Amino acid sequence: MNIDVDDSPVSAVPQARGLDQAADNPSPLTGAAAVARGVARLFSRHDIMVMPEMGLPNKRRADLMGVDAKGQIIIVEIKVARGDLLGDGKWPEYLDYCDRFYWALPGGFDHSPLDWPEFMPERTGLILADAYDAEIVRPAATHALAPSRRKKETMRLARRSMQRLSEVNGWIDPVGRDFF
Repeated sequence: MNIDVDDSPVSAVPQARGLDQAADNPSPLTGAAAVARGVARLFSRHDIMVMPEMGLPNKRRADLMGVDAKGQIIIVEIKVARGDLLGDGKWPEYLDYCDRFYWALPGGFDHSPLDWPEFMPERTGLILADAYDAEIVRPAATHALAPSRRKKETMRLARRSMQRLSEVNGWIDPVGRDFF
């Protein structure tokens, strides 16, 4: 499986390794947090930086939102329960804010529903992940955002990232709400 980060394809993504590593190096992360970590590690190796829990202008919240080296915006929706996946009718509202959209699921999760037409398999990608790594099973199709939307979303991501970094470093008090 290749990931197109710049104009040249990148070599195959390694298999998620959580099961063989778990006995030697247990992770305290479980569920969505473990999946998010695995996806972040995979994306980081391919120069895609992500922000967790990123509020969108339509009052939705992306589980992970990031930017690749080309400036494309990626949104990842994490699901760890079948009922949550099947009952999620809000995810199409994320598509207006990204160039690529991925579903991220834990290994062993039945991902066959993501092949159903209502989950737009021709547009959405699929990532299987654990706390150690992730693998792109199906790449997401690129649907380019309008340049004005991309600029606005990139600025929101940058400003929110700086705000969170300032809070973590103790430079400012936590704001407690998304206003970007």
